[in-house]
Amino acid sequence: MLLDSLKRLEATIEAETEALDTNAEIDLEAVNRAKSQSLLELTRLARTVSAEEIDATTGIVLARLHDKLARNQVAVARHLRAVEEIGDTLAATLRAAESDGTYSARIGR
Repeated sequence: MLLDSLKRLEATIEAETEALDTNAEIDLEAVNRAKSQSLLELTRLARTVSAEEIDATTGIVLARLHDKLARNQVAVARHLRAVEEIGDTLAATLRAAESDGTYSARIGR
């Protein structure tokens, strides 16, 4: 059961990262719902499984998931920076459009 849950999360993370890396269309609401469901499942399972019960296969999947999460974090951070830059550009454009130039620096004639 733990292994199945980890594999589902791995597939979700991999799909999101691939979509972000290729600028493909992605249903963020569905991805977030799947990640939240996986987190809930793993939280519940973590209460019932001890570290000694984790076999080699599960350990391999955990290590693979760790790497995929790190890659996903980079992709998400890159997209967040892009959104911030777009927001800053739009805000500067709006400020410039609303200004009548009264307080802007002027080059001498």
